[in-house]
Amino acid sequence: MAIVVGYVATKEGRAALKRAAEECVLRGTKLIVISSHRGGKDFDADESARFESELERIKGVLEEKGLDHEVRQLVRGNDPAEDLISVAEQEGADFIVIGLRRRSPVGKLILGSNAQRILLDASCPVLAVKAD
Repeated sequence: MAIVVGYVATKEGRAALKRAAEECVLRGTKLIVISSHRGGKDFDADESARFESELERIKGVLEEKGLDHEVRQLVRGNDPAEDLISVAEQEGADFIVIGLRRRSPVGKLILGSNAQRILLDASCPVLAVKAD
């Protein structure tokens, strides 16, 4: 069993990671951190290196806490929602943790919402957290 968390280097991503780690401690389960990117021309070598550095920092923090964990950076052309749902299904996750940010109704309509897709399409429970 595992808890899957979607991570981006934002206050919402950090809040999701913090809560997911707390849940793993409470439940004595493995934490799987997913950082998902579509790739393509907007994801160059410099950006990849920055994300890799951030994920290494996260690994260090989780190791210090003594959590059983795995950190995956996925760049395979999928939406983050697809990657999180896919990993959760493959791993038989207890649940998925995601961070939420405020968006206007028009923003939700035009841009779509990974959080909404995860909430509606995941086969396991989803815990949505807000940043402090």
